[in-house]
Amino acid sequence: MTVKKVVIYTDGASLGNPGPAAIGAIIKDEQGNLIASISQRIGTTTNNQAEYRAIIAALEKAISLGAREVELRSDSELVVKQINSRYRVKKATLRPLYQKVVQLIGSLEGFTIAHIPRAQNAEADRLANKALDNI
Repeated sequence: MTVKKVVIYTDGASLGNPGPAAIGAIIKDEQGNLIASISQRIGTTTNNQAEYRAIIAALEKAISLGAREVELRSDSELVVKQINSRYRVKKATLRPLYQKVVQLIGSLEGFTIAHIPRAQNAEADRLANKALDNI
């Protein structure tokens, strides 16, 4: 299956900061049809690291499906503002994750990221928490 444009919802979660963590993501086509989902544990990280890891996993999956344009939505205001260059990435632990996101974005023809309220991110949140439930 190859899709040109996708809409992605991502979420990262950790039990503690740092603590056991997981990621969740939903990838949909422009009509809102589900293309792929991600729900996996990622070891021990901070919540912000988990948010970045969710974005990275979702972008990698979308690119592997042939996506050339991505609209990404996340409820992490910090991560969204860092990726949009509104905030600097101060934490050394987040810099390599940020750089990986920038690298992945560079392989796309179009990319936007927007902050959404947690209530609009229920599917990705559910997938991240589902992976955490088994800890």
